[in-house]
Amino acid sequence: MATRRSNKWPSLLTNNGRGIAFGGDYNPDQWPEAVVDEDIRLMCQAHVNTVALAIFSWDKIEPREGAFTFEWLDRVIDKLGKAGIAVDLATATASAPMWLYIKHPEVLPIDKYGHTVNPGSRQSWQPTSPVFKAYALTLCCKLAEHYRDNPYVTAWHVGNEYGWNNRYDYSDNALDAFRTWCRARYGDIDALNEAWGTAFWSQHVNDWDEVLLPRHMGGDAMVNPAQQLDYERFGNDMLLDFYKAERDAIAEICPDKPFTTNFMVSTDQCTMDYAQWADEVDFVSNDHYFHEGESHLDELLCSDALMDSLALGKPWYVMEHSTSAVQWKPLNTRKRHGELMRDALAHVAMGADAINFFQWRQSASGAEAFHSAMLPHAGADSTIYRDVCKLGEALHALGEAGMQGSELERSDTAILFSAESEWATRSQTLPSMKLDHWHDVRDWYRGLLDAGRRADIVPLAYDWSGYQTVILPTVLILSDRDVRRLADFARKGGSVIIGYATGLIDEHFHVGLGGYPGAGHGLLREMLGVRSEEFNILGSEAEGEPFEIRLCDGSVSRLWQNVVTGLAEGTKVIAEYVGAEAAEWELADVPAITRHPYGEGAALYVGCDLDRSGIASLMRALYSATVVDQRIIHTIRRSVDGNAVFDCYLNRDRQPVHVQNVMGDPIVAHRCKPGARAHEYVMDRNSVLIVKRVE
Repeated sequence: MATRRSNKWPSLLTNNGRGIAFGGDYNPDQWPEAVVDEDIRLMCQAHVNTVALAIFSWDKIEPREGAFTFEWLDRVIDKLGKAGIAVDLATATASAPMWLYIKHPEVLPIDKYGHTVNPGSRQSWQPTSPVFKAYALTLCCKLAEHYRDNPYVTAWHVGNEYGWNNRYDYSDNALDAFRTWCRARYGDIDALNEAWGTAFWSQHVNDWDEVLLPRHMGGDAMVNPAQQLDYERFGNDMLLDFYKAERDAIAEICPDKPFTTNFMVSTDQCTMDYAQWADEVDFVSNDHYFHEGESHLDELLCSDALMDSLALGKPWYVMEHSTSAVQWKPLNTRKRHGELMRDALAHVAMGADAINFFQWRQSASGAEAFHSAMLPHAGADSTIYRDVCKLGEALHALGEAGMQGSELERSDTAILFSAESEWATRSQTLPSMKLDHWHDVRDWYRGLLDAGRRADIVPLAYDWSGYQTVILPTVLILSDRDVRRLADFARKGGSVIIGYATGLIDEHFHVGLGGYPGAGHGLLREMLGVRSEEFNILGSEAEGEPFEIRLCDGSVSRLWQNVVTGLAEGTKVIAEYVGAEAAEWELADVPAITRHPYGEGAALYVGCDLDRSGIASLMRALYSATVVDQRIIHTIRRSVDGNAVFDCYLNRDRQPVHVQNVMGDPIVAHRCKPGARAHEYVMDRNSVLIVKRVE
């Protein structure tokens, strides 16, 4: 178990080093140097106080092997610093210069088909390549030596979005490293054979040299799921090791400035096991890009809820998000009026103390030329830049009011997330290939919001014992230890909600026997008071068959129903399958949702998939005494000393909403105004209200 690094927040260049950080990626090497002065003038006008610099500048810093040129970067940093803009300096290793790839093509990754991943994009390098690592660490050391005493460089930005293009590498270097990784994990070859279940399909290995990567095996061949799961873990660990090597190379020379690397947490992507990565940074940061469509705000809040947990409740850093549309999605929607400000302040409402964009000045060429920026192609005379200036004023006001350093008040309910279960749901050996753990987490989060409740998203590996309720949607993998933790939690008075595909396998992808869910050698079933024998999988592919089944409470299941055949004494049936479709699938009156007392607490079993409305209905029934307007998100950030409280209100609805009993002094009132009554506000669409009160 890694020891977590102490939280260390980067200073600003303000009188006291404090304030809400505001800025974005800055790429002056894309422009004539004369543009820098104009950029800094406009940054100051917008209240920008920090930039991330040199993220993709390796070829500018080292244009030829061994020829390091810092003069241009020195001039930029000096101008920024004198203007009061702090620099989060990157290691510049995310993309290597072309001369390195031409000289050392052996550093290029190999895909599972044996094809070389060619240079020209980002991260075209093997995490296990000793050649590439040597070049990267040399660059890190050169940067550290040159900037260790620079007062304007206040933090180190190590790498960039690790795993974006090299999460999966099937090179010979990776094979050698995978064998070493497996040896360290299992100790002896018999343990590996047992974990991988190699008795199936004649896959037994006699020694470590027979261990292979799960490369392409032809046609529709199915990879051994235990081997694939370990390969996922290995890929995560190799990139984490690379990050730590870069960080440590700099720390040997420049130990006093905090380190971070930008995670990629949104419900479209959660590439790494960030519960591990969070132990290795001095402050947690994230790149979040909004999901198009009606889920826009809810998805942002869900992703941020996980970020707050990864930061252990301390403030965290938005390293990148967008002012409007991006250019890399199938559908690149722009932000509506008010959403630029609303999204940024929503991150603050969820615990962020830094709001940054990709990027400051919109590129005129290259792959991201049509990615929106703080200063768009249209220039300063533009709606986006004016909104950026308004945002800068709002963040400055929040900083002046002392919001920085305050912490998000947690919920009484935690939805548990497991990166390993997310990886496992991608396996093509499951009863359904339509599972998605992270999307189910999002759906439960949104269902709770619809019921007027907000949940935290907490990694399964973390401590969630202080919550009243924990929810496990599609947490496929539960180890014996995980099941014991859940049983202890319920025994001591907690409520556990187990989803339909939770606890089907252990950490080695072994199925528990004796009935479903099988994790924990029967302990999970004992806690739930339920035994299931089969899965009933629905889909439109089965022509002429019902593709949805109703429950007696009005909910609908459209993917998966567990065929429950046994209930323990005391188990209460909350909902059953009903109707002609249920009868057709021989599920009429079969329990769908149950509740079983366990110790001082209880375990709820949701034996089928539910959509948002079904989840919301269930949550309203469970929390019938609580009446909250689900159109409004209300979060609370409290100063560490507990005296100052910041109430943050967000309108989820497309229509104006009246909010009552708002106490305190307004710091930011975006698209909202006082109502007719005292302590009332009318919040328009995309509005945010942040007030401060003293207790």
